Amino acid sequence: MSSEGRGGHSKAHLAEFEKIIGYSFKDKALLRHALSHTSYTNEHGLEKHASNERLEFLGDAIVDMVVSDYLYRHSSTEPEGTLTKWRASVVCESSFAHIAAGMDYGAYLLLGKGEEATGGRSRSSVLADAFEAVIAAIYLDSDIQTVSDWIIRHLKEEIALAVEGKTAKDYKTLLQELVQKGERGKVSYRVTDERGPDHAKMFCVEVLIDGQRVADGSGTSKKDAEQAAAGAAVKAITKRR
Repeated sequence: MSSEGRGGHSKAHLAEFEKIIGYSFKDKALLRHALSHTSYTNEHGLEKHASNERLEFLGDAIVDMVVSDYLYRHSSTEPEGTLTKWRASVVCESSFAHIAAGMDYGAYLLLGKGEEATGGRSRSSVLADAFEAVIAAIYLDSDIQTVSDWIIRHLKEEIALAVEGKTAKDYKTLLQELVQKGERGKVSYRVTDERGPDHAKMFCVEVLIDGQRVADGSGTSKKDAEQAAAGAAVKAITKRR
C-alpha cells in the first residue's frame, strides 16, 4: 500500500470511506483534510495547517461535550465523579483507536513514508487523532446535531462498557464473559503475521472460539493485537444478537 492509502484520495476512494463511516460530505476537501497526517504534509512541503491537527483539536472538544451531554441526560442520579470516570473511559485514545481500526481508517490515511514504514496505519495515536479529525470535519460540514448523532452511534458500545465498569482495554475479559454466557467453548489467540523492524514490530492476531476463527486484529505488541482482535470479536458477536 502506498503512503497515500488505498487508491489515494480519488473520488471513488473517498466515497468508499464515506460509505464505511456512514456520512457523505458536501465538502470533500474537509474529508481529505481530516485524513492528512502531519507526516504527509511535512514530507510534501505543505503548510502545517494542511494536516489534520487543527481538526483533531476541534474534534476532541466536540466529542468531549457530546459524550458529557449524553451521560448527563441518560444518568440522572449519578454523581459528578462517576460521570467523569465514565467519560474518561470513553473519551480516550484506546476507544477511538479501536473504533477507527474497526472502520479501517488506516487504509485511507495520507501518511509520510517514514510514518508508513514504522506502522503508522495501525498506530493507536494516529488512528485516534484521525477519528477526532473526522468528527470535526463532519461538524463543519453539517451541524452539531448531525455530528452528535454520529458520535453516539459509534460510541454507544464504549459508553455501555464504561457504565458496566469495563473499558475499551478490557475486551479480552468481555469476550470471555460473552462466550461463557453463550455456553460456548474455549477462546484462543494465534499470531498470524509479524512484520517490521525490531524497533517497530507489527503483530496480526486472530481470535478463535472452539478452533473457529471469529475475528482478527493488529497492534504494535502481541497484547495490543489480541485486544484488537477480541474487540472485533465482541462486535461481531453482539451484532448477531
